[in-house]
Amino acid sequence: MKRLCLMVLAIGCVLAVGGNMALSAENGTKDEATAMVKKAIGLIKSSGAEKAYAEFSNPKGSFVDRDLYVVVYDMNGKCLAHGANAKMIGRDLIDNKDVDGKEFVKERVEMMKKQASGWQDYKFRNPTTNQIEPKSMYIERVNDVIVGCGVYLK
Repeated sequence: MKRLCLMVLAIGCVLAVGGNMALSAENGTKDEATAMVKKAIGLIKSSGAEKAYAEFSNPKGSFVDRDLYVVVYDMNGKCLAHGANAKMIGRDLIDNKDVDGKEFVKERVEMMKKQASGWQDYKFRNPTTNQIEPKSMYIERVNDVIVGCGVYLK
């Protein structure tokens, strides 16, 4: 009986660890977000902005992976590409606020005027859960645009 209990306990531990690994695989990581931004910048440089932005905004393209997607803004807060919501493209979003009233686009633009890259925290709708969740976005300035990809921190 004791042996059976130990076996059941061992199997339970394996399933718990495996379940946690599967759960984490459902969400992108900070390393994956950073790598996606670097890959996006490479495409902008090799193929030009127009072709790159179209690929970033393609929901079935190579720049959308689970809850990870690329966004591009100009230095005035206009959205040039958005992998999760095509309705954002072409819109001036400088005054957009998150649920806490944080002007995250304005903050992003100001941040990129002072530095070439960094992480920004705010809240945004997760396209995989459709819930507002804390998000941390890696952003880099390339010439006169901001390229970003974020991770949801739920």
